Amino acid sequence: MRHTVFRRRMAEEFGRVRAEMLAQDHVMSALGGRTVNEALEAGVPPKEVWLAVCETFEVPWERR
Repeated sequence: MRHTVFRRRMAEEFGRVRAEMLAQDHVMSALGGRTVNEALEAGVPPKEVWLAVCETFEVPWERR
């Protein structure tokens, strides 16, 4: 998954503004105590980050 696809999915699922806020501010244990942005900057693959977001926010399987 490319970063652009990841960002598009975040915006589709949460809305553009909320997705940006979640990526910047929400610390997730599934990402090692990092935010989405920190995890991506550390080199965690976007698909892995997306799955962590989906698990954390209980995104239905059909949208994962």
